[in-house]
Amino acid sequence: MLKCHDASHLGYNGSCYDHALRGDLSPSRYTSLPQNCTSKSFQRRIEFRTMIGKALSHYKILEKLGQGGMGVVYKAEDTRLRRPVAIKMLPPEFAKDQNRIRRLMMEAQAASSLNHQNICTIYELEEVKGVFFIAMEYIQGHSLREEILQGPIPWERSLRISLQIAEALETAHRHNIVHRDIKPSNILITDQEVVKILDFGLAQIFWEVDEEKLSEAITQEKITELGHVVGTTHYMSPEQIHGHKVDARSDLFSFGVLLYEMLAARLPFRGSSVYEVMNSILKEPADSLTKSNPNIPLSFQRVIEKAMAKNREMRYQTSTEIIHDLKKVGDNQKDYDTQARRESVAVRYFENLSGAKEEEYFRDGMTEDVITELSKIRDLKVFPRSAVVSFRDKPFTVSQIGQELDASYVLEGSLRRSGNRIRITAQLVEVYNGHSVWAERYDRELKDVFDLQDEIARSIANALRITLSPQEEVEIAQKPTENTEAYDYYLRGRGYARRRTESDLEYAVEMFNHALSLQPDFALAHAGMANVYVLFDNWYREGLHWIDKARLAAERALALDPELPEALAAQAGILIAETNYEEAIRCTRKAIARKPDCENAYWQLGRALFLTKRLQESADTVNQAIESSGDDYNIYIPFTLALETLGKSKLGVEVREKHTKALKRQLAMYPEDVRARMLLACNLAYFGKEEEAVQELQKVIQERPLDPMLLYNAACAYGILQRKKDALETFKKAAFRGNIIGIWAEKDPDLACLHDDPEFIRLMAELRQQKPQK
Repeated sequence: MLKCHDASHLGYNGSCYDHALRGDLSPSRYTSLPQNCTSKSFQRRIEFRTMIGKALSHYKILEKLGQGGMGVVYKAEDTRLRRPVAIKMLPPEFAKDQNRIRRLMMEAQAASSLNHQNICTIYELEEVKGVFFIAMEYIQGHSLREEILQGPIPWERSLRISLQIAEALETAHRHNIVHRDIKPSNILITDQEVVKILDFGLAQIFWEVDEEKLSEAITQEKITELGHVVGTTHYMSPEQIHGHKVDARSDLFSFGVLLYEMLAARLPFRGSSVYEVMNSILKEPADSLTKSNPNIPLSFQRVIEKAMAKNREMRYQTSTEIIHDLKKVGDNQKDYDTQARRESVAVRYFENLSGAKEEEYFRDGMTEDVITELSKIRDLKVFPRSAVVSFRDKPFTVSQIGQELDASYVLEGSLRRSGNRIRITAQLVEVYNGHSVWAERYDRELKDVFDLQDEIARSIANALRITLSPQEEVEIAQKPTENTEAYDYYLRGRGYARRRTESDLEYAVEMFNHALSLQPDFALAHAGMANVYVLFDNWYREGLHWIDKARLAAERALALDPELPEALAAQAGILIAETNYEEAIRCTRKAIARKPDCENAYWQLGRALFLTKRLQESADTVNQAIESSGDDYNIYIPFTLALETLGKSKLGVEVREKHTKALKRQLAMYPEDVRARMLLACNLAYFGKEEEAVQELQKVIQERPLDPMLLYNAACAYGILQRKKDALETFKKAAFRGNIIGIWAEKDPDLACLHDDPEFIRLMAELRQQKPQK
């Protein structure tokens, strides 16, 4: 609650009546004004809270949408034109300043002349009984601020959003209208993925801050009551801070800050006070974006750096210039920095010289941990596990692997484990000429396994003349555990968990338990356990308190390491089970930012995006998901559903084809995976192979006739085949055997043939009454 120094304003709990409506207090907590209160605007503010259902001119107020420095915003109905509108009621103190009102009228009139699909249209500015309000276009969607709060936005999506913003700015600047307040909360994204900028033409009036107060805020080095300035400081251009006259280039600086924040999910200029933030804007360079996301094209980074130039003469001079460069980023989206392409490494799975199949988990674990260690080097592009797993134990040459992946180098070698000793022979081969640029043989005790992984990573960096930063040195030196026996059990558990079958998940729990009995504070083992419990809840044994068990394990992991990606992915699965989808998205994005190939993270992200109808975001993310985790057949499912719901048939077919290949690989290794077999039946149905599809699904149902998830997938296969009766009967069997249906069935395009069926609609209504949706 904001503090007030006027004793006559004090009300509930010593808070200021004049400020109360900016806080969290409900009207019921202050029912009467003290006789000595001199707050002239208080009654008007109370009226703002009681506007619902009332008429304002020809607008009927329906609901409150939000409140900020520029007033309270309501959804209303235009009773003349029968259309929804947004009503922004301006602060009561506006009525005192006729000169300001006159200039606001002029600004609003100018802004209303802007006709662009990416600008929120202003219909009119009116005054009724001393209340000034603006009627504007009502937009159904979400703010860019909400999206940024969930984590870094993929650069491809950021680029598409930024081009729409830039084109809106170009139109406004051409009409000599400068926004002056570009920030995420002033950017809305409609359900159709159209970007809309709010408050064009209004910010200038609100930016008339007393220069003496601004100077005082800077010299006192603390936050002072400056109204709109406090919430917007991070996006101010240097010339705004200096109080100079601003032009279009000021908007472009704020736009650069916005782009940076979209890609990094953090601000480029920070501080604990207005003074510190302003000082950072004026004097300090922004941190490199590569620290947050090394995959952002350098051409995109350069656009942002130029937009945020402190000297406006060095900045983009017009919106047209920045649009030109942003489009070049899109045209060359595959042309990442030449240096980064030259220094890209694919790590081939080490050859298992022990010959024992039961030792493959250790070979796999060592290879993948080397990939993880190398991925910590930001100047090195390392292909994720999913990109190289298809070459495991296959007779591909270095040249073939390099050409397939467009890799510059391939790290290959062999591993032999004997008792407590390990021998690794490794070499780094340059693809284009086949020359070995580095080779080494290591004979170590098992207890030195983490030092060995670090040494390999450092040696490769040295061979490629990459200087490690102090932060990279620290990250590479970190060890997951001091107990190598516990680590060995963890690797076994991770290997079993990847197989996805029910019995293998049971073995995974057993292995993680062994690891934790040896080292109770082993965060990765707790996270592994949490993820397995989430899988049990989703696929096999729902209703047996798996989510409670998962929550306990995830909390233990996060207490030990709050940033552990594997624990964040498990937490996302738990949040989805609790229908807290927005927080699940935030967790997955955080996990992916720290570890792009984090297992289960993209699967949970895809599920949460689909369930919140953020279908375009899902479509924007699908390629990254497949690149990072394409060996996991589960990740394809929610992204495929999103693409097909959007009607993106071509991309949907491509993803279905990749999904089918992943399922066939899984079944070649683990033919007992009935879930993979049922999903394959769905894809066979999609590609018109009805006989094969029905054969596969009936085989699975005969083996597992009571499994609700398999029955649900069988219903989907029948739905794809337009066998409506079979789909409905099979769906009914699934619906009453487990709480796995939730809102999926009503959204699932594979069941589209049932969505208008009266019996299906009745059944869904009955299910909603019986159980919480999931």
